[in-house]
Amino acid sequence: MEFELLYWHWIVFGIAVMLSEIFLGSFFIFWFGAAAIIVGLMLVPFPAISEAAQLIIWAFSSMAFAVGWFKFLKPLSTDKTKAGLSKEAMLGEIGQVLSPPNGEKRGTIRFPAPLLGADEWQILSQDSLRIGDRVSVVDLSGNSLIVKKA
Repeated sequence: MEFELLYWHWIVFGIAVMLSEIFLGSFFIFWFGAAAIIVGLMLVPFPAISEAAQLIIWAFSSMAFAVGWFKFLKPLSTDKTKAGLSKEAMLGEIGQVLSPPNGEKRGTIRFPAPLLGADEWQILSQDSLRIGDRVSVVDLSGNSLIVKKA
């Protein structure tokens, strides 16, 4: 008895490989399954494709999908926000003093757009500040910003 690869073999194989991605989480093996489904769908109108040609089509389409994923699609899904990077998000930002710090009392600053969910922050400064001064964030100290005149 001779085994012949039929279209549904490729489709079942492709679905199984794609479902195995649930347990791996790398989103790389998914493309091998997608390529297997492509081969299976190609066999529907062209059932006379040889098994060697099927394997070659599968290998090249797997490679094309994987390269396409890493080169074009994956860079689109990278997180460009600064969530979780509070210090990096705040350094260099310019705001306006609402109330200057004096002695042990912290001052208040307002930014034109909210930063990390708030547009007003408590500040500390070595400089003598007045209401309305523009200041730049140079560091963080707990929940307060350390600023200098801009």
